[in-house]
Amino acid sequence: MFFSCTNSKKEVRDFLADKNLPVGSAVNIYHVHKDSGRISSKTKAPVFYDYSNRKEHPYSEFPKGIEIVTIDKTGKDSTTISGNYALTYNKTKVSEIRGNVVITNHTNQTRLETNQLFWDQKEHYFFTEDGFRFTTPESEINGFGFESSEDLSKWIAKDITGDIETTQKDI
Repeated sequence: MFFSCTNSKKEVRDFLADKNLPVGSAVNIYHVHKDSGRISSKTKAPVFYDYSNRKEHPYSEFPKGIEIVTIDKTGKDSTTISGNYALTYNKTKVSEIRGNVVITNHTNQTRLETNQLFWDQKEHYFFTEDGFRFTTPESEINGFGFESSEDLSKWIAKDITGDIETTQKDI
């Protein structure tokens, strides 16, 4: 006697979602994102889980860290974003990056270090309420609470300590 059973793709997805299991996983990923034929970013991660089966809040998880390099229009590395853990919510395009978070702008040589960062990819905006260190070629600023554009060119630092070099036009 032979027996067989089948489940539809929807039934399998629903089962996995109920058990909070990913619908996909990958190791040592390297993803190149192109926009209009031009490479705009590269993503590397040791482990990736796809929870796009979650009805309310589908997400992607990078439990062992992530590194994202954005590429400018000339093909040079623009900004590098890295951290020990990351979640990206598919619908809102908001990511949470935790643990040893470092953002480096290679063009203007600025660097942000913090333990937790939120990244709104639709608005091209970073923010944290955690402690941070922000370094420019002229200054090093420490504090709690930081907001900036995605390329770190425009920023607001809260509750700060450190030396900041300014010119009269900056005031």
